[in-house]
This record gives sequence, structure tokens and C-alpha cells, in this order.
Amino acid sequence: MSRHTPRSGIRRYANLVNLGGLLIVVCTTVPLFWMASASFKGPGEISATPPTLLPESATPDNYDIAFVRNGIGHYFLNSVVVACCSTVLILSLAFLAGYALARLPLRGRGAIMTALLMLSVFPPIALLVPLFLMERQAGLLNSYPGLVIPYVALNLPFAIWIMRNYLSGIPRELEEAATVDGAGPLRTALTVILPLARPGLFTAGVFSFTATWSEFLLALTFNGADDRRTVPVGIVLFTSQYQVPYGVIFAGAMVATVPIALLVLIFRRSIVSGMTTGAVKG
Repeated sequence: MSRHTPRSGIRRYANLVNLGGLLIVVCTTVPLFWMASASFKGPGEISATPPTLLPESATPDNYDIAFVRNGIGHYFLNSVVVACCSTVLILSLAFLAGYALARLPLRGRGAIMTALLMLSVFPPIALLVPLFLMERQAGLLNSYPGLVIPYVALNLPFAIWIMRNYLSGIPRELEEAATVDGAGPLRTALTVILPLARPGLFTAGVFSFTATWSEFLLALTFNGADDRRTVPVGIVLFTSQYQVPYGVIFAGAMVATVPIALLVLIFRRSIVSGMTTGAVKG
């Protein structure tokens, strides 16, 4: 008669976790690999049956069409401007608001955090019509501020939530020492706390940049002019009434994916640190 020891149960649980992690990795990497491979295939090879895993005769024609004929380079620049401006504003406001919620004696802090959490999951489509009317009245359609302002408003609550949880884990003794030296709350936040909050800032920044970079609905509605379109909108408009150039679409998708992949790869340790600290201290 076999016995189940606690160690064997832990080992079985660890194996299940590893198997689940492996499945997640496979489900994530296989579509990315297929997209990268198909971006170098010709139209005939993409629709071939059975499909080929690697391109038999790799060609950069899809990228040439995407950049030269469809102008994805200009869309890429628009996305960089919008995403970078939005992320900088989000981090600036989120740090100050998160510091206030973590340190200052505020009434109703719990209600504020609950409201921020609810706002972070609020569907943007519910605000589409009133935002469009407001931006049309203000003359912000087909402009960079027309996207930056709503992106900041929609992504700021989650960034504040991350920053507040992270800043709560920083020892208060550092602020007390700065106060003894004559520093006020703002100076303490900028000179003492800000350098220590880099992991939290990186985490909030990556989430904010990714959300603004890949956002489609507001970008399609507010910036319909060709010279202000972002990458997601530009890729969708590669299609025509009579054909769908899958190779060109895959090439454009690769151009849109590379910045996000590099961002996560470079700051992966800071992201993990920021998320785990927020989870423990929040």
C-alpha cells in the first residue's frame, strides 16, 4: 500500500505548475514564430497546403511593400510619439498620486483605491461617443493630443494602483531622515523616494506603453487622417475590397511587435520586482 508523503505532493504540484507554464510558453511563442516565418513568405507559400513551417525561399518583399507602398514607417513614428508622451505623463502623475496615497494622511484611502481598481477595468468603448463629441468640440481630432489625453486618463488608475502598492514597501525611516534635514514632502518624494521607485516605475511604464501602443478603437475613431494613424490602424487598412495581403499584414505585425518584445526583454527583472513587491506590500 503506497503512501503519499507531503514531499511527493509538493513535487506533483510543482510538476503541474511547470506543465502549465510550458503550455503558456508554447501557446505564446508558436503564433509569434508563425507570424515571423509567414512575414518572409510569398503569397503562394502562405496559402500552400500543407503549410510550411519555414519559408522555402525567404523574401523581404512583404516588408518592402509595408514600408514603401503602405507607409508603415510613418504609422510607426506616430505610435512612438503617442505612446512615449502618454507613458511619460502617466508615470509622472502616477508617482505623485501613488506617493500621496501611500504616505500622506488621506481620508477615504480605501474608497479611493477601490475606485481606481474599478476605473482600471472600465471598458473604453462605453466612453467612445462622449469622448468623440468632446474632442470634436475642442478641435483635438486628428492630432497627437487627441489620443494622448484619453490614453492618460484611461491608463492612469492602474498605474497609480501599481505605484501606491510599490511605494508602500519603501521604509518610512528614509523620509523621516529627509524631514529632519529640512526637506518637504515634494522634495522628499523627488530626491529620496523616486530613485528607489524605479522597479515600480518600470512596471507601470511597460504596462502603460503596451496598452497605448496596441490600442485600436480610440486610434481608429479619433485619428482618421492618414498622417496621424498609428500602427494598429495602419495594419488593418492594408486590406482591400478584393484581397487580403497576409504576408504584408504579418510584416506589419512584426514591426509592431518588436518594440514591445524588446521593452519586456530589457526591463524583465524590474517588471518582476515591481509586480512582486506590489503583490506582497499591497
